[in-house]
This record gives sequence, C-alpha cells and structure tokens, in this order.
Amino acid sequence: MKRDVAGIILAGGQSRRMGGGDKSLLPLGGGSVLDQVVSRFGPQVALLALSANGDPARFSRFGLPVLADTVTGFAGPLAGILTGLEWAAANTACKAIVTAAGDTPFLPLDLVEQLAAASDRHPGSIAVACSAGKRHPTFALWPTDCRGALRRFLVDEDNRRVSAFIDRHGFVEVEFPVPQSAGVDPFFNINEPDDLVSAERLLQSMKP
Repeated sequence: MKRDVAGIILAGGQSRRMGGGDKSLLPLGGGSVLDQVVSRFGPQVALLALSANGDPARFSRFGLPVLADTVTGFAGPLAGILTGLEWAAANTACKAIVTAAGDTPFLPLDLVEQLAAASDRHPGSIAVACSAGKRHPTFALWPTDCRGALRRFLVDEDNRRVSAFIDRHGFVEVEFPVPQSAGVDPFFNINEPDDLVSAERLLQSMKP
C-alpha cells in the first residue's frame, strides 16, 4: 500500500456503446465489474473513492465516498480527475491521487507502486500508464498541486482532453507488460457487450 496516495475510480461514463447506465455495475465473475476493480485497486491505496454523478445510492454497498463532479455539465473523465484532486487536497493528507477507469477488471496489481516510483524519480510530473505501445491517460498518478492548473485548463479554456493536459503539465510514461501467460492487456476495458463476454471468459480461464 502507498499510504500517501488516494485512489479514484472513474465510474462516471455515459456508456453509450453499452446502451447507457453504469458499465461498472454490470455483472461479472459472480459480482460486478466494479467489484473486480475495487478488489484489485483498493489494496494499493490509502483511501479509495468513486467519481460518479447521479444518485450515489446505487453504489452504497461498496461503502466508498462517491464524488460528483465539481464542474457543471458532463465534462468527461477530466472533471472526475479534478474532483478527485480537490477532494483529496481538502479531506486527506495525500499529496497525490491515482486514477483508474471503472470498466477495467484486469488492472495491474502493481499499478500504484510503479506509478509512484516513477513519480519519485520525476517529482511534480504526472506518471501515466502505458502498455503495448499505447498510453492510458485515465490510469495515472496526479500530484494534488496540479489541481489549480487543471481547473483553469478545464473551466477557463474549456479543454476536456486528458492527454492534452498531461502533455502540457509534464509527464513520465510507465510501461506495463502484457503477461504472456494470461494474454490479456491489463488495461482491457469493457466498452461493448462482446467485451463483457470476453471478460467473463478470461476470468474463468484464470481460475486455478
């Protein structure tokens, strides 16, 4: 556990390709997609919260703080990241947050450890995860000190592109290998109904 880092699960997407609703609450592995994410991500951080708009009661069984966007209108994942940063700065002693998407049931078990190590080597930078030559901007360590710049970027400049802010702020990329044994990218996410079927099959294949 990285005790000075808070974890924020970004669960506020509109899920158009899944027909709407909460992708993270879809059934998977005897629970939900979010159960898988929480079980893998939760032990890595000091505190865990969900970024989601709407009625927080639908997540009540998880016993986690549910953070509604502090920016009006649906501003996408960058609004959830900003909200997480502001929440951590106001309510915790954490100097950084790590974000993870709520539809990624195979996220790395060493996500926080690797991102925090990279951040230690490059103080003040955003540490962002990569795999198979692709950057995953919603999987990143964000210093709480960047929240003011992020609010100006999102609100004053009306720029909602996560990668654009990362590029402007300064960053270090952290490569996560795709395990040969499992054959699944750890950042595999559920966008369409077929992805949920694939995720269930992968979970079953991983059982001893």
